[in-house]
Amino acid sequence: MAESLLAVAPAPGFVRPIAIHAVEEPLSQVQDSAALAAAVPGRLEARDLSLWYGAHQALRSVSLSIRDRQITAIIGPSGCGKSTLLRCFNRMNDLYPPIRYEGSILVDGRDVVGNRVDLVDLRRRVGMVFQRANPFPMSIFENVAYGPRLYGVRDRRRLEAIVESALRRAALWNEIRDRLGRSALGLSGGQQQRICIARALAVNPEVLLLDEPASALDPVATAKIEELLLAIKSEVTVVIVTHNMQQAARISDRTAFMMQGELVEEGPTQTLFTQPKQRLTEDYITGRFG
Repeated sequence: MAESLLAVAPAPGFVRPIAIHAVEEPLSQVQDSAALAAAVPGRLEARDLSLWYGAHQALRSVSLSIRDRQITAIIGPSGCGKSTLLRCFNRMNDLYPPIRYEGSILVDGRDVVGNRVDLVDLRRRVGMVFQRANPFPMSIFENVAYGPRLYGVRDRRRLEAIVESALRRAALWNEIRDRLGRSALGLSGGQQQRICIARALAVNPEVLLLDEPASALDPVATAKIEELLLAIKSEVTVVIVTHNMQQAARISDRTAFMMQGELVEEGPTQTLFTQPKQRLTEDYITGRFG
């Protein structure tokens, strides 16, 4: 069950949503606000996007614009389609056929729904970190160097510079600089997740997608993940799926709330949490369901 924001201490500067009164509208009318958001140019955009896994429709006419160099959080109950939407932006859903798309997915204005898209290049530009840390069974160095090697970097000194830079950006360098030759599987859970983030950053993505990256971590490790995301958002556009609404409130600039495969509401995070426009949003963030 989602934690109620009324019962948990909020982040500094965050206003408790005690006196919110949403105006309830039919779910079919909620797309109007999404259409307004999509009208603002974004690094990533979904336009009237629907998706089917076989006969099951997972997304229903979603329109959402992801702003450049900001952190966008996607929240909602389990099974609402938030992870599916996240995976659309680099076509990772294609790994679970049969898949059918309707609508558009734009990356820097180019529609990436189509057979002529170079998916390898797309997934370099739009990197992804999954819910469970998945370091490769190799050394820390080779984990981070894997992507650059794949894209043709062979010079040892250049690889060393790339690995150090990525580990610094992932706030790991000082912790493991003397253990680069050791297996990444020997690191703590939080360190393994940051290795995965460093591995994604090593190929200089323009966007980083994260699917509940801290759900299995303790509060200390979670705080480190959040700190590094705040540190890199000036360089990389970040989209994070999270069940933790306090996390969304702490780190995101904008938040999108999804329900039953539809985008219910999207907007600046503090506004959405304190003055939601939809009754469904109010009910979810105050813990009445989820």
